Amino acid sequence: QAQLVASGGGSVQPGGSLRLSCKINGFNLARYAIGWFRQAPGKEREGVSCISSDDDASYVDSVKGRFTVSRDNAANTVYLQMNALIPEDTALYSCATSLICATAFYDSAYYAHFAQGTQVTVSS
Repeated sequence: QAQLVASGGGSVQPGGSLRLSCKINGFNLARYAIGWFRQAPGKEREGVSCISSDDDASYVDSVKGRFTVSRDNAANTVYLQMNALIPEDTALYSCATSLICATAFYDSAYYAHFAQGTQVTVSS
């Protein structure tokens, strides 16, 4: 059965960096797109990024130029490098599978197998 495990979260000061990992178990990552999502307390889940099986990456405007998504199919792992973090990035981050990165890649309806999530806290 497919299972995704997100890790790498932590507490950093504004301007800091973190790299999140999404380990995929139970299926071949190479065939799938992976989306990253986040949910802040009291807010709706928000799509952040998507990387296709062809390595095409999409980002929401709020993270463009600061976040970079990448994949290592041999390791069955997708990464989210987050730089220049700001307090507004504070959230529980999760990853999920999709067949493609849709035009509306930020819409969770296109995804399945959401990981439990890893907490990112940006605070001085």
